Amino acid sequence: MEIIAQHGTTFMVLACLFGFFMAWGIGANDVANAMGTSVGSRALTITQAIFIAMIFEFAGAYLAGGEVTATIRKGIIDAEVMAGHPELMVYGMLAALLAAATWLLIASMQGWPVSTTHSIVGAIVGFAAVGISLEAIHWDKVGNIVASWVVSPLIAGTISYWLFISVKYLILDTEDPFHRAKRIIPLYMWLVGFMISMVTLVKGLTHVGITLDLGLGDEFADAALASALIGLLVAAFGAVMLRRVQEVPNQRNRFESVERVFAILMVFTACSMAFAHGSNDVANAVGPLAAVVSTVQSGGVISAKSAMPWWILMVGAVGIVAGLATYGWRVIATVGRKITELTPSRGFAAELGAAGTVVIASATGLPISTTHTLVGAVLGVGFARGIGALNTRIIGSIFMSWLITLPAGAGLAIIFFYIFKAIFGFE
Repeated sequence: MEIIAQHGTTFMVLACLFGFFMAWGIGANDVANAMGTSVGSRALTITQAIFIAMIFEFAGAYLAGGEVTATIRKGIIDAEVMAGHPELMVYGMLAALLAAATWLLIASMQGWPVSTTHSIVGAIVGFAAVGISLEAIHWDKVGNIVASWVVSPLIAGTISYWLFISVKYLILDTEDPFHRAKRIIPLYMWLVGFMISMVTLVKGLTHVGITLDLGLGDEFADAALASALIGLLVAAFGAVMLRRVQEVPNQRNRFESVERVFAILMVFTACSMAFAHGSNDVANAVGPLAAVVSTVQSGGVISAKSAMPWWILMVGAVGIVAGLATYGWRVIATVGRKITELTPSRGFAAELGAAGTVVIASATGLPISTTHTLVGAVLGVGFARGIGALNTRIIGSIFMSWLITLPAGAGLAIIFFYIFKAIFGFE
């Protein structure tokens, strides 16, 4: 307790700096994933994507990022094991933030889309296993996270594959694809509105403590009904916008006008995915930060959950925006352009497939990774065009970076943990 009292201010300053660094890494890497399909399909320029993400990621992180969050990230470690030595909790969370942020910086420099969740999870497991004890870790939780390596891309890839096949069958392979698109795309717009609303209502607003009660007796059913109505509004608004799109004859590419119709759809998905992502993944940065702040302010009392001060969410939200604006373009280029060639119709299938996966996971409790989901969705669209449409070298490097993420986070966290322990001491 004396170490906490003596160095409390220093710990909080370091936690804020490392939390901001981690949020910067999320912005540079994870947010770029969400924007990659929109940019790669040329529905949005990189500048437009960054501008949209800055607004909607910030709104999602700050407004729906959560008043109460689990500070022991994902329930991976047992808080009671460290009750007699709260300084170990502080060292560990500081080490986890710095380690995960460092790995995200390295991955972003290489253009690798890695999981920010796996980065922070690997870091927490690393310091807990070596610095405290193996018994302090809930290994069943870790097993679920490892399972998400397979579950996330498989589900998203399958959904996106069949979505793009439906686009080919219903629109692209018909005699008059442009007019067919103007009739069919409002149905897809309804689906976009429905799925994105579900992501936001099920995964986002619950953090704020807002729940829907439409009299159906089930939260998920209430969210589904509200999302269906929102989907109708989106479809109606989209149908009005589609009237402005006129067919431009092009002898070389008969689908150019069709893709302009899908480009309108991609703007909707980009805004909504950014909000949903911000509300969910800001916790990777502010969860450990809140754990340090809570432990210091309570004089060394460790709690599994704590109130989330508004300024902590602000640190996370600003950090995410800064990361995306300064360095996000590298990962955007990988996801959007290097895995497979994307057009607005393909990007729509990938983005909606990813959103659908998040909704399915929310309803069933399946473990998922946002990054793996989005990359899997892009792969699914590529497979729909044939294996030759995929850049296997880039895919190989992405898979390798996924495998490295957990041990990289763990190894760095162990090093940083012992450095903090050596600097500040141990009671």
